[in-house]
Amino acid sequence: MKKTSYLWNFVLIAVITIVALWFALKDNYQEVVHAIGKLNGFSLTIILVWGILYTCVWGLVYVVLGRKFKKNYSVLNGIVVAFTGTFFSGITPSATGGQFGQAYILKKQGIAYSDGASILWADFIIYQTTMMVYVTILFCMKFFYYSHQSAWFTLVLAGYVVNFVVIFGLYTMALFPKIYIHLSQWIVKVLSRLRILKNPEKTLESWTLQMTSFTSEIKKLAGDKKAIVECMLINTVRLTMLYALPFLIARLLGIHLAMDQLVDVIALSSFVTMANSFIPIPGASGGTEMMFSILFSPIMGSLTSAVLILWRVSTYHIILVVGGVIFMVAKAYYDRRDAIEGKECEKPCE
Repeated sequence: MKKTSYLWNFVLIAVITIVALWFALKDNYQEVVHAIGKLNGFSLTIILVWGILYTCVWGLVYVVLGRKFKKNYSVLNGIVVAFTGTFFSGITPSATGGQFGQAYILKKQGIAYSDGASILWADFIIYQTTMMVYVTILFCMKFFYYSHQSAWFTLVLAGYVVNFVVIFGLYTMALFPKIYIHLSQWIVKVLSRLRILKNPEKTLESWTLQMTSFTSEIKKLAGDKKAIVECMLINTVRLTMLYALPFLIARLLGIHLAMDQLVDVIALSSFVTMANSFIPIPGASGGTEMMFSILFSPIMGSLTSAVLILWRVSTYHIILVVGGVIFMVAKAYYDRRDAIEGKECEKPCE
């Protein structure tokens, strides 16, 4: 059933991407194709590999967090976890499948499910915090300037508010868990009376367990300030690589952008990310392309679509394929290793 669901997600991604590209290219496809065709092999390689490097940087976060539970946790292991998360997040609605795939790989790498959950919670909290600090600075610098130019920035602001509420809710949950437990009890009672929940006791038990676990992980994480700082620095590099890529692509395509416009490009890229908060489709397909075109057209002109295509391939399609291949290779390796170890354990018993 899950394989069928993933297949349909791939089909949905492909269809929406094709439609989005058609709208992006319908007015000047010849100019866009010509501009991309003029790129030399080296420039194209830099662009396409950029997304892979960006994901490898993410893997360093798992190295820092993984070594809290396994001293010899390798950089390669961390990169495999990062690509697994990228792959499953990219093919599931609202990126909901990433952590399930990562928990599976972490277990295969010798980290217990409970410790793996700790790593994933820590990664999520630190990333969300770093991103909100990063984007808040960019909002203060550039949002009000650009918001006067297009009504679409209202959607960007709404996305920012949603992300802020999420991170604010997580921290208040950690500080005041009893309030959230009482609130969840009230919500379960209401949903039960409305006959929306069939098993309210089980649901309440699950919610309480998750909140207790989350609170515990926050307290553990707060005690390891060195790991927090290291992960925040890594995430800052990761976000800068992601947000600066359109600037690099534009320069390689010959679009005249001054160096002082790099901050503008980074800000606009972060605004695209904020707006994507409302797109539940796998990979935020369709909406991402639309928002990118709207926000970047004023500074990139007629070649915005060329930048969009290369940016999207680098930051989504390439790493989706690479992530899928890495996950399948890793799964086959771990399954084969477990099978060999199982046979070796049986030999003394014979």
